[in-house]
Amino acid sequence: MHSIYYDPSYFQSLPKFPANIKLFEVNNVELAKISTLQAPQGIIALVNVPIKQKLDLNLLKGKFSLVLDDVQDPGNLGTIIRTADWFGIDQIICSVHTVEVYNPKTVQSTMGSLARMNIFYTNLEEFIAQVNLPIFGALLDGNDIYEVNWGNEGLILLGNEGHGISQNLLKLITVPVTIPRIGVAESLNVAVSAAIFCSELGKLSLKR
Repeated sequence: MHSIYYDPSYFQSLPKFPANIKLFEVNNVELAKISTLQAPQGIIALVNVPIKQKLDLNLLKGKFSLVLDDVQDPGNLGTIIRTADWFGIDQIICSVHTVEVYNPKTVQSTMGSLARMNIFYTNLEEFIAQVNLPIFGALLDGNDIYEVNWGNEGLILLGNEGHGISQNLLKLITVPVTIPRIGVAESLNVAVSAAIFCSELGKLSLKR
Protein backbone atom coordinates (compact mmCIF):
# COMPACT_ATOMS: atom_id res chain seq x y z
CA MET A 1 0.00 0.00 0.00
CA HIS A 2 1.38 3.37 -1.04
CA SER A 3 -1.09 6.01 0.16
CA ILE A 4 -4.61 6.68 1.47
CA TYR A 5 -6.99 9.40 0.26
CA TYR A 6 -9.88 10.09 2.60
CA ASP A 7 -12.80 12.41 3.14
CA PRO A 8 -12.60 14.47 6.40
CA SER A 9 -15.80 12.85 7.68
CA TYR A 10 -14.04 9.49 7.46
CA PHE A 11 -11.06 10.52 9.58
CA GLN A 12 -12.36 9.13 12.89
CA SER A 13 -12.86 5.73 11.28
CA LEU A 14 -9.30 5.44 9.97
CA PRO A 15 -7.21 2.68 11.53
CA LYS A 16 -3.61 3.34 12.46
CA PHE A 17 -1.45 2.88 9.37
CA PRO A 18 2.33 2.26 9.26
CA ALA A 19 4.43 5.43 9.04
CA ASN A 20 5.48 4.71 5.45
CA ILE A 21 1.89 4.99 4.18
CA LYS A 22 1.03 8.55 3.21
CA LEU A 23 -2.35 10.00 4.22
CA PHE A 24 -4.06 12.69 2.14
CA GLU A 25 -7.23 14.49 3.14
CA VAL A 26 -9.39 15.34 0.11
CA ASN A 27 -12.86 16.78 -0.36
CA ASN A 28 -15.86 15.04 -1.91
CA VAL A 29 -15.26 16.57 -5.34
CA GLU A 30 -11.64 15.41 -5.45
CA LEU A 31 -12.58 11.97 -4.15
CA ALA A 32 -15.21 11.60 -6.87
CA LYS A 33 -12.60 12.42 -9.53
CA ILE A 34 -10.24 9.76 -8.19
CA SER A 35 -12.84 7.04 -7.72
CA THR A 36 -14.58 5.00 -10.41
CA LEU A 37 -17.72 4.90 -8.25
CA GLN A 38 -20.60 7.34 -8.55
CA ALA A 39 -20.83 7.53 -4.76
CA PRO A 40 -17.37 6.90 -3.22
CA GLN A 41 -17.35 5.47 0.30
CA GLY A 42 -15.02 8.09 1.72
CA ILE A 43 -11.65 6.38 1.43
CA ILE A 44 -9.42 5.17 -1.41
CA ALA A 45 -6.13 3.29 -1.18
CA LEU A 46 -3.37 3.50 -3.78
CA VAL A 47 -1.53 0.19 -3.90
CA ASN A 48 1.20 -1.31 -6.03
CA VAL A 49 0.20 -4.29 -8.15
CA PRO A 50 2.45 -7.10 -6.89
CA ILE A 51 4.87 -8.83 -9.22
CA LYS A 52 3.30 -12.09 -10.35
CA GLN A 53 4.86 -15.00 -8.53
CA LYS A 54 5.17 -18.55 -9.82
CA LEU A 55 2.75 -20.89 -8.09
CA ASP A 56 4.52 -23.09 -5.55
CA LEU A 57 2.74 -26.45 -5.56
CA ASN A 58 3.91 -27.09 -2.00
CA LEU A 59 1.60 -24.29 -0.85
CA LEU A 60 -1.37 -26.43 -1.83
CA LYS A 61 -0.62 -29.19 0.67
CA GLY A 62 -2.75 -29.51 3.78
CA LYS A 63 -5.37 -26.98 2.69
CA PHE A 64 -8.15 -26.32 0.23
CA SER A 65 -7.83 -23.92 -2.68
CA LEU A 66 -10.34 -22.68 -5.23
CA VAL A 67 -9.76 -23.21 -8.95
CA LEU A 68 -11.75 -21.02 -11.36
CA ASP A 69 -12.27 -22.12 -14.96
CA ASP A 70 -12.95 -19.11 -17.20
CA VAL A 71 -15.08 -17.08 -14.76
CA GLN A 72 -15.97 -14.00 -16.81
CA ASP A 73 -17.92 -11.59 -14.63
CA PRO A 74 -15.68 -9.27 -12.56
CA GLY A 75 -18.34 -8.99 -9.87
CA ASN A 76 -18.46 -12.77 -9.53
CA LEU A 77 -14.69 -13.00 -9.18
CA GLY A 78 -14.64 -10.25 -6.57
CA THR A 79 -17.42 -11.88 -4.58
CA ILE A 80 -15.64 -15.25 -4.70
CA ILE A 81 -12.43 -13.66 -3.41
CA ARG A 82 -14.28 -11.92 -0.57
CA THR A 83 -16.16 -15.10 0.35
CA ALA A 84 -13.02 -17.24 0.31
CA ASP A 85 -11.31 -14.73 2.59
CA TRP A 86 -14.23 -14.93 5.05
CA PHE A 87 -13.97 -18.70 5.29
CA GLY A 88 -10.17 -18.77 5.59
CA ILE A 89 -9.31 -19.91 2.07
CA ASP A 90 -6.34 -17.82 0.98
CA GLN A 91 -5.47 -19.23 -2.43
CA ILE A 92 -7.28 -19.07 -5.77
CA ILE A 93 -5.93 -20.45 -9.04
CA CYS A 94 -7.53 -19.03 -12.20
CA SER A 95 -7.49 -20.11 -15.82
CA VAL A 96 -5.74 -17.74 -18.21
CA HIS A 97 -9.14 -16.70 -19.60
CA THR A 98 -10.66 -15.84 -16.23
CA VAL A 99 -11.42 -12.12 -15.86
CA GLU A 100 -8.47 -9.99 -14.70
CA VAL A 101 -8.32 -9.76 -10.92
CA TYR A 102 -7.39 -6.06 -11.09
CA ASN A 103 -10.48 -5.14 -13.08
CA PRO A 104 -11.93 -2.14 -11.15
CA LYS A 105 -15.24 -3.91 -10.53
CA THR A 106 -13.44 -6.99 -9.23
CA VAL A 107 -11.28 -4.94 -6.88
CA GLN A 108 -14.34 -3.08 -5.61
CA SER A 109 -16.29 -6.31 -5.08
CA THR A 110 -13.54 -7.82 -2.91
CA MET A 111 -14.00 -5.04 -0.32
CA GLY A 112 -10.33 -5.25 0.66
CA SER A 113 -10.02 -9.04 0.71
CA LEU A 114 -7.85 -8.93 -2.40
CA ALA A 115 -4.93 -7.71 -0.28
CA ARG A 116 -4.99 -10.93 1.76
CA MET A 117 -5.32 -13.45 -1.07
CA ASN A 118 -2.82 -15.34 -3.20
CA ILE A 119 -4.19 -15.39 -6.74
CA PHE A 120 -2.52 -17.07 -9.68
CA TYR A 121 -3.31 -17.40 -13.39
CA THR A 122 -2.16 -20.51 -15.22
CA ASN A 123 -3.05 -23.23 -17.71
CA LEU A 124 -5.41 -25.28 -15.57
CA GLU A 125 -5.04 -28.57 -17.44
CA GLU A 126 -1.26 -28.50 -17.05
CA PHE A 127 -1.53 -27.30 -13.46
CA ILE A 128 -3.99 -29.96 -12.30
CA ALA A 129 -1.93 -32.68 -14.00
CA GLN A 130 1.01 -31.73 -11.77
CA VAL A 131 -0.76 -31.87 -8.41
CA ASN A 132 -1.42 -34.99 -6.41
CA LEU A 133 -4.58 -33.79 -4.71
CA PRO A 134 -8.30 -34.61 -4.84
CA ILE A 135 -10.10 -32.48 -7.43
CA PHE A 136 -13.63 -31.67 -6.27
CA GLY A 137 -15.62 -30.49 -9.28
CA ALA A 138 -18.84 -28.50 -8.97
CA LEU A 139 -21.30 -30.29 -11.27
CA LEU A 140 -25.06 -30.69 -11.63
CA ASP A 141 -24.67 -34.46 -11.29
CA GLY A 142 -22.36 -35.64 -8.54
CA ASN A 143 -22.00 -36.56 -4.88
CA ASP A 144 -24.20 -34.63 -2.45
CA ILE A 145 -22.05 -31.78 -1.11
CA TYR A 146 -23.38 -32.42 2.41
CA GLU A 147 -22.22 -36.05 2.37
CA VAL A 148 -18.78 -35.69 0.76
CA ASN A 149 -15.72 -36.98 2.59
CA TRP A 150 -13.45 -33.97 2.10
CA GLY A 151 -10.31 -35.15 3.85
CA ASN A 152 -7.95 -32.32 4.73
CA GLU A 153 -6.80 -30.97 1.36
CA GLY A 154 -7.85 -30.57 -2.24
CA LEU A 155 -8.85 -28.28 -5.08
CA ILE A 156 -12.40 -26.99 -5.58
CA LEU A 157 -13.00 -26.58 -9.32
CA LEU A 158 -15.72 -24.13 -10.38
CA GLY A 159 -16.72 -23.50 -13.98
CA ASN A 160 -17.70 -20.70 -16.32
CA GLU A 161 -21.03 -18.91 -15.75
CA GLY A 162 -22.58 -20.10 -19.01
CA HIS A 163 -20.77 -23.30 -19.95
CA GLY A 164 -19.64 -24.80 -16.66
CA ILE A 165 -16.37 -26.69 -16.42
CA SER A 166 -14.42 -27.15 -19.67
CA GLN A 167 -14.48 -30.58 -21.29
CA ASN A 168 -10.72 -30.97 -21.00
CA LEU A 169 -10.94 -30.47 -17.22
CA LEU A 170 -13.94 -32.71 -16.57
CA LYS A 171 -11.78 -35.81 -17.02
CA LEU A 172 -9.44 -34.58 -14.27
CA ILE A 173 -12.14 -34.36 -11.60
CA THR A 174 -11.73 -37.09 -8.99
CA VAL A 175 -14.78 -36.23 -6.88
CA PRO A 176 -17.81 -34.76 -8.70
CA VAL A 177 -19.89 -32.74 -6.24
CA THR A 178 -23.37 -31.29 -6.56
CA ILE A 179 -25.40 -28.88 -4.45
CA PRO A 180 -28.82 -30.55 -4.09
CA ARG A 181 -31.61 -28.68 -5.84
CA ILE A 182 -34.82 -28.34 -3.85
CA GLY A 183 -36.63 -25.82 -6.05
CA VAL A 184 -36.89 -25.51 -9.83
CA ALA A 185 -34.12 -23.05 -10.81
CA GLU A 186 -31.87 -24.40 -13.57
CA SER A 187 -28.58 -23.45 -11.96
CA LEU A 188 -26.77 -21.38 -9.35
CA ASN A 189 -24.60 -18.32 -9.90
CA VAL A 190 -20.93 -19.37 -9.70
CA ALA A 191 -20.27 -16.98 -6.82
CA VAL A 192 -23.19 -18.50 -4.89
CA SER A 193 -21.89 -22.01 -5.58
CA ALA A 194 -18.44 -20.96 -4.40
CA ALA A 195 -19.95 -19.58 -1.20
CA ILE A 196 -21.72 -22.87 -0.44
CA PHE A 197 -18.52 -24.85 -1.05
CA CYS A 198 -16.52 -22.44 1.11
CA SER A 199 -19.11 -22.71 3.87
CA GLU A 200 -18.80 -26.50 3.92
CA LEU A 201 -15.02 -26.23 4.07
CA GLY A 202 -15.37 -23.68 6.84
CA LYS A 203 -17.29 -26.22 8.91
CA LEU A 204 -14.34 -28.61 8.56
CA SER A 205 -11.96 -25.96 9.86
CA LEU A 206 -14.15 -25.33 12.91
CA LYS A 207 -14.15 -29.04 13.76
CA ARG A 208 -10.36 -29.35 13.70
